[in-house]
Amino acid sequence: MTAVGDAFEQAAAAGRAALVGYLPAGFPTVEGAIAAALAMAESGADILEIGLPYSDPLIDGPVIQEAVHRALTGGAHVRDVLHTVEAVASAGIPALVMTYWNPIDHYGVEAFARDLAAAGGSGLITPDLTPEEAGPWLEAAATHRLDPVFLVAPSSTTERIELITSRCGGFVYAASVMGITGARDTVGGDAEGLVARVRACTPLPVGVGLGVRDGAQAAEVAAFADGVIVGSAFVQRLLDAPDLAAGISAVRDLTGDLAAGVRRTLTARPPR
Repeated sequence: MTAVGDAFEQAAAAGRAALVGYLPAGFPTVEGAIAAALAMAESGADILEIGLPYSDPLIDGPVIQEAVHRALTGGAHVRDVLHTVEAVASAGIPALVMTYWNPIDHYGVEAFARDLAAAGGSGLITPDLTPEEAGPWLEAAATHRLDPVFLVAPSSTTERIELITSRCGGFVYAASVMGITGARDTVGGDAEGLVARVRACTPLPVGVGLGVRDGAQAAEVAAFADGVIVGSAFVQRLLDAPDLAAGISAVRDLTGDLAAGVRRTLTARPPR
């Protein structure tokens, strides 16, 4: 059992979904991102995704795009991502890196897996890497005991879901909507059905992301999913804050609201 799998198991044993939070490394600064991530961990997040800033964030909406732009402008580097992972992992929270594939390919697949494991990282979420092209990463992940997390979407066929989930470790990332990231007024209506289709293909827990902005929506998703993934809402709090201290306070408050949300049961949670 990996650290990510264990976090999902502990949440399930408590009769709730796991709360997975996302922040890009280097925003608003390297140390500021670490402070915000640790505030999330202290306030109820079970797992953290650390974004690797990239110049062409394909599926990211304007909120994350702006944060990533600021991180890159500030000089954020892969070493800062690993430093952030190390700080989070040292606090006892599983840390995954969320990244597009090009930076990993440029860094070197084996080298990145080695350095991520050395930093205490738990795995990698790769939104633009297809299972058919993931051989070198899957091999390196197995060598260094890292979870390879792939995404499924509402448009994924059963055959595609079977293939993707057969390559996943830790959990399966279910995108609730087709489109870019960003908090929404409602969670995608296809999310619950997608979770059911994924569960028919794998015993791995299923986390739902894209769109959750508050505790009420987190409770909705927690009623049918094993994990609730929140990113843009956290980043927006930091973007809106007049200074870092206010931003961290806002992140802490949002984490508490979301953590309370995943602990509320709107309907009976389906068995895993």
